[in-house]
Amino acid sequence: MRIDVLGAMRALRDDGSPADLGGPRHREVLGRLVAAEGRMVTTDTLVDDLWTEPPARAVGALRTFVAALRRALEPDRPPRTPPRVIVTEGPGYALRLPREDVDVHRFQDALSRARRDPEAVTDLGAALDTWRGTAYADVTGSAWAQRERTRLEELRLEGVELRARILLDAGGGHDLVAALGAHVAEHPWREPAWGLLARALHRAGRRADALATLRRARTMLVGQLGLDPGPGLRRLETDILQEAGPPEAAPTTWTGHGVRLGPRTTVDLARTLALAGGDALVHSRRDRLAAVQAAERTGDIALTARIIGAYDVPALWSRADDPEQSRAVVAAAERTLAALGSDGPADLVARLLATIATESRSADQSETELRRARQAAGRAEELARDLADPALLAFALNGVFLQSFTRPGLAAARERTGAEILDLATRHELPNFAVLGRLVRLQSASAFGDLDAAASHADAADQLAATTEASLVRVLTGWFRARATAARSTEPGGPAPATAAAHYRVADDALRTAGMPGLHRGLFPLALLGLRLLHDRPAPTDPHLDWGPYRPWARPLVLLAQDRTEEARTALVAVPAPPRDHMQEAMWCLTARAAVRLDERGIAARAAAVLHDAREEHAGAACGMLTLGPVARYLEEARACAGAGRATRTPPAAPSRSASRGNSPGRA
Repeated sequence: MRIDVLGAMRALRDDGSPADLGGPRHREVLGRLVAAEGRMVTTDTLVDDLWTEPPARAVGALRTFVAALRRALEPDRPPRTPPRVIVTEGPGYALRLPREDVDVHRFQDALSRARRDPEAVTDLGAALDTWRGTAYADVTGSAWAQRERTRLEELRLEGVELRARILLDAGGGHDLVAALGAHVAEHPWREPAWGLLARALHRAGRRADALATLRRARTMLVGQLGLDPGPGLRRLETDILQEAGPPEAAPTTWTGHGVRLGPRTTVDLARTLALAGGDALVHSRRDRLAAVQAAERTGDIALTARIIGAYDVPALWSRADDPEQSRAVVAAAERTLAALGSDGPADLVARLLATIATESRSADQSETELRRARQAAGRAEELARDLADPALLAFALNGVFLQSFTRPGLAAARERTGAEILDLATRHELPNFAVLGRLVRLQSASAFGDLDAAASHADAADQLAATTEASLVRVLTGWFRARATAARSTEPGGPAPATAAAHYRVADDALRTAGMPGLHRGLFPLALLGLRLLHDRPAPTDPHLDWGPYRPWARPLVLLAQDRTEEARTALVAVPAPPRDHMQEAMWCLTARAAVRLDERGIAARAAAVLHDAREEHAGAACGMLTLGPVARYLEEARACAGAGRATRTPPAAPSRSASRGNSPGRA
């Protein structure tokens, strides 16, 4: 018995005669078992895959389909003899056929051998010839079949290109021109295909046609996707122009799963612009999203995954500057991830997951979105470690860092993440991530009030920024130096509070044009409020101050400073739990201070419970840009207030499960 699914499904007996597989549902059951590659598929899974809304007797219908398939595949099996092809195993069924008797398994095995051993290219060619059309062509409307078709089509394209590359590397390939020309015409977005066609033309003595092909590739990629050709195509063009040795010697960017995007793609240019800040940062985000959308329109899943994952711009701030754009990128990454399937190339999957983790940082995200982002960060880290790819691991750890604000008190965990990023970046020459590592460690040291260590990291970050042209870095380190001035204004002989306020004003002026509205808005008023709290002064009441996202937590203290006590109480009762970002400790401390001033003991108790694990940190200092002083001060006040009413107050709610887990960022 032989089963073929690379085209319309069919089963052929030893004499070549076809078996009658029955109707569409029968074929789908058989196809689903083929896709499992010998593993058992539970009855529940088969029912869910066959019906969007399973009928009342779905299990009985499934058993009928299986019985009919068994009769078709083993017509000569004696009654009451156990089946050998579709077997019952545990709570489901499995297909038991040698891999060489199923065309899709033969193809996958031939491709795997050819990846390892170029001598297996003949078997790969034979396996490619068995394709008769779209895989599982007559199984329509099923999500599992669509995922398999997408995955297998990507493998087929890889097989075509791998076979051509092996033949060209071996000195042949002049007869591949027609086949590769058709391949490029059908899949014009695949960079390796253009390079292979140019090499085949050159091998056939058609140098001018080879150069014209590379020019067409450039025109198409730039005009349709905004992408410059990668380094492989550029080197090949140079070699052909200079006749520098045989064309097969030109190194390609083949990776085994596709082609790496070159450093001069539009996305990579956007990465460079992002570090410059200002309008360039805004434009880089816009161009990045446009490239993602253009890639999706091509229908090339691998290309889309690489374009999405190529924007590995180090991110430090946990609030997105353009939430809608971030959501669009995350949605595209999730769609692409689903299309790649569970067996997609690990490097592409890891980059998509890391992208989800780094972009999922809007203040208004749901609990489900936050949980998915944390899971994405943890899985990206695992994959990157397995792949031993330093740059990918640094990118994944950036996502881990951004998802490490599940609760107050995780500065130590972020310090470990920052130290590893810095170590990776230093050992493997990743200057932009070295800057990120320094800034993360600056924030962690600032959170613990270690101003000397934080200043050392700030100086090192400034030196790195001078070589990477990352002008945003000095904006952030300028804020840290203002934060340090504010802290030292409380020391004997330290600078005056007015001096610290002036430093904050200078830092705010620099941030105003940095292209980071998600960071800028409300930061200066919050810094002034922190400075006043350090000196036990009331909140600023200037009506022109834009508190931005921090308004709900600052408002009770502002109203108290205006002697509007009952309005302050009403505002305090309405205060929500703060977003899980750099400022959550600061917002809880503001809540605690207002609760103490208003003798709201229940709210004080809740704030004290949340702040307990952050008792060794400084409020707001986790951002490295301002401080409200030690958390312990607010914690003690809140506990004292709550304790005064212990006999009558309602105990605070226990922390949620996600908020009570250990200090492992990105895995909660």
